[in-house]
Amino acid sequence: QVQLVESGGGSVQAGGSLRLSCAASGGYTAMNRRMGWFRQAPGEEREGVAVIDSSGGTNYAASVKGRFTISQDNAKNTLYLQMNSLKPEDTAMYYCAAAPFWYGGSWLDRWRYDYWGQGTQVTVSS
Repeated sequence: QVQLVESGGGSVQAGGSLRLSCAASGGYTAMNRRMGWFRQAPGEEREGVAVIDSSGGTNYAASVKGRFTISQDNAKNTLYLQMNSLKPEDTAMYYCAAAPFWYGGSWLDRWRYDYWGQGTQVTVSS
């Protein structure tokens, strides 16, 4: 059973930066897996932000590309999301997600991820 715990959220002004962390515990294979960040604003559906595979390959949503960077420290079992040039529209609850086995398909599909954290709130004021 994989457990995910996010941290690092907070309130910042537009143009500021935050770094989110997701600590993973429990066993999961390092091979053929994906870990990602999703976010959900009030009244909106949860949407994909970024994903990273076991080899370090990444994908980003168009809205955050060039501003956000996803990374991982396999030795620490920790996933990160560096968020720069934050905008008010980035305000949301941010969730870490893990798919221990990846069978293909779009990384944006929430149902492909087996484990989710509780979320950390990010608020960006103008």
